[in-house]
Amino acid sequence: MKVMHSKTIEEALEELKSSINGISTQEAEKRLKIYGKNKIELEEESTLKIFIRQFTNPLILILILASFIALYLGDLKDFYFIVGIVFVNGLIGFYQEYKAKTKIKDLLQLSIPKVEVLRDGKVVELSSEDITVGDIIILREGDVIPADVRFIETNNLLVDESLLTGESIPVEKHAEKVLPEDTPIYERENIGYGGTYVVKGVAKAVVFAVGLNTEMGRIYTKLKVKERETPLTRSIRSFSKRLIITLVLILSFIFVIGLIQGRELKTLIMLIIAQLVSSVPEGLPVVITIALVVGAITLYKKKTLIRQLPAVESLGSATFICTDKTGTITENKLKVEKVYSLDNEIIPLVFALCNDSEIEKGDPIETAMLKWLKDNGYDYVDIRGKNLRVKLYPFDTKLKLMASINKVGNKNVLFIKGAFESLEKLAANKEDLEKLRLEHDQMAESGLRVLAFGYQIVDQPVDDITKVKIKLIGLVGFLDPPKQTAIDAVKAAKEAGIRVIMITGDNLKTAVAVAKMVGIHEEGKLAVEGRELEKYTDDELKDLLYNVSVVARSTPEDKYRIVKILQSAGEEVVMMGDGVNDMPAVKAADLGIAMNEGSQATKSVAKMILLERDLSVIVDAIKIGRRISHNLRKVISYLLSTSIGEIFLLFFAVVLALPQPLYATQILWINVVTDGIQDKTLVFSKEESWIFKLKPKTFSVWFIDKIQIFRILYFSILMGLMIVGMFYHLLQTTSLEVAITVTFLSTIFVQWANGWQSVREFPFFYNILENFKANPYIYIATAFVGLPVQVALIYLLPDFLHCVSIPVEYWLYPLSAFMAAFIIIEIRKWFEFFIFKRLYNI
Repeated sequence: MKVMHSKTIEEALEELKSSINGISTQEAEKRLKIYGKNKIELEEESTLKIFIRQFTNPLILILILASFIALYLGDLKDFYFIVGIVFVNGLIGFYQEYKAKTKIKDLLQLSIPKVEVLRDGKVVELSSEDITVGDIIILREGDVIPADVRFIETNNLLVDESLLTGESIPVEKHAEKVLPEDTPIYERENIGYGGTYVVKGVAKAVVFAVGLNTEMGRIYTKLKVKERETPLTRSIRSFSKRLIITLVLILSFIFVIGLIQGRELKTLIMLIIAQLVSSVPEGLPVVITIALVVGAITLYKKKTLIRQLPAVESLGSATFICTDKTGTITENKLKVEKVYSLDNEIIPLVFALCNDSEIEKGDPIETAMLKWLKDNGYDYVDIRGKNLRVKLYPFDTKLKLMASINKVGNKNVLFIKGAFESLEKLAANKEDLEKLRLEHDQMAESGLRVLAFGYQIVDQPVDDITKVKIKLIGLVGFLDPPKQTAIDAVKAAKEAGIRVIMITGDNLKTAVAVAKMVGIHEEGKLAVEGRELEKYTDDELKDLLYNVSVVARSTPEDKYRIVKILQSAGEEVVMMGDGVNDMPAVKAADLGIAMNEGSQATKSVAKMILLERDLSVIVDAIKIGRRISHNLRKVISYLLSTSIGEIFLLFFAVVLALPQPLYATQILWINVVTDGIQDKTLVFSKEESWIFKLKPKTFSVWFIDKIQIFRILYFSILMGLMIVGMFYHLLQTTSLEVAITVTFLSTIFVQWANGWQSVREFPFFYNILENFKANPYIYIATAFVGLPVQVALIYLLPDFLHCVSIPVEYWLYPLSAFMAAFIIIEIRKWFEFFIFKRLYNI
């Protein structure tokens, strides 16, 4: 049944065991049981499974394990604290995913409610879900084709297949055609596909595929592919695994050394658990959510709806944008781009009279001609009123022409328009054909859809239009024009180092012409047709795509394959589209973007929707995505460097056989008064302009890259050495309680210094004022929330955290630790600034 286009009408009916009178009601009921209803059944994932999945992240599993150990040891405070964080984070993730999942049901709206069917030799009206293989259906102008069909009768039939193929021009259908088996979808003139609709004419057709077996259904099956994780998700997952291994090794070593040294088992276990909880950045999921929500709200104000929060970050990492043409790059509205005529006075008459549409509705070509008249000061209604029609010759799909005889003055004038190759055969003015042919070829080379037009005075209407000799006087070229916003978006993407490929179902010349207009296609780039891609293996195509700017005559499979191959090469792919044919690729892409006016089905699988057809918002989205990525990088560096610094403090103290420098409750409190205040404010830092000049590849790996690891270890080791040295000194000069209290305060102050230095990558003293402009919140929160709370705790509730009220002079130690940590980071920043200036692209 997949090669119905290669069979004659008789062969198709025979194979489907049907006839021109259709099948019986009894036979239809049997077939409905075999083939099922003509609808797309959705496979739904249970709500419980979605909820459980929110708690399978490695970081979350560590926290859950730690909470139960704390419960076992009787520490209910820690247990409730950890469980609360895990549960809130899980609820946020569940809500987002469940909401996105329910929207895919919009795909069902593609079904039409009723269709005319021949059953038992009679015309009956049935629900589209009740038609089956072998049914004969009747289609008229405006009807949506409910399933895949082989036409058996056609009369001047034009079908709009842009929803499926991306081709903006309606295609002619001919029942009598028999085509080769390898004929691509967009050239199957005897086939109709579910979801497309009849623009003009009438037809009868036999159904050969329903439900998931249709082309639309096959597109849907591609949606079952598992969505690719975002760069951030992949980085966090990879980092989590490495963190788990590192923590287990270090803490196990500390535990063993502690046992050898004869430390109390319960105290040692509580210390390890506290350090485990402290080392795991349990606030990171919440911070990520806050950052993405802030980005989503910002984008929404710019008319962009984010359906899945991680999509906000994906744009910052994008390396390729694959976009369709119709409705995305272009307006999806045909426009008269060029008119060439040997007699300009005839143009308004031909455009208005040899035209059976209205300016609001009708054939896209004819409505474009009427709009051209309006834009040039002509009233087509007035022209028609003054030149009444005598006879109409409707568009003939075989002759590829249309004509109308109108009363102009006291003469009958035949106006005609159609394909140049058809009208040149009727031309009487042979002397003009060469220059018309030259102009026609130039228009076609420019990617325009070209129609010829002419006229002739006739004595009376004729039955055979091919017997009339005409004056062929002009040509009109149509184009689906590109949007100015698309030009701006392409330019911005290129400046950000992102490659753009146009993937369209339109013909190659038109696609290249549009691609040149918006800046996608340039000298030296390749433009290929979808059928050519079949010649290449995946590895060969992977290399080819880096030099391709346009893929024309593409199928949904081509778009999907291109996305998957680019991803296999390590690229982060954005796919923009609005037709049903874009659904598999939009679903599979790292970031699928749909247009609000596009197919509801495509919007249901997209992660991001442009509420207005204004692609300039992609510029803002890229900037916002990169800013969020950069701020999350800062948060990750801050959280890990401070938590690992605490591990090194504990490690050095155990190795040196010193007393325990911090109590378990103190470690947990440090997380609250440092991470709890500063990491939430870091996500509000303003962007640093140099990140827009970085190659996008940077953003897909830089959450945990070599530079990031160096910075974390640099600070962590020096922090551990500095504080353990201070602790050792205090043990020699004061009591253990005072030493622990001062060490506790110094650890907090060191982490505050780290937070202040995390606002910008540039050295703090490179432009001091710029630090406060970039993020005033972190300085305010530390000075007016963190510090007062900590001072109050030491002097009002010291026993709560095993502290003592220290004399004022001992505050010099934490203040000195703050300055030392600040200078340590500043030295590293100036070193990077001079040695790695290219990092900042300055």
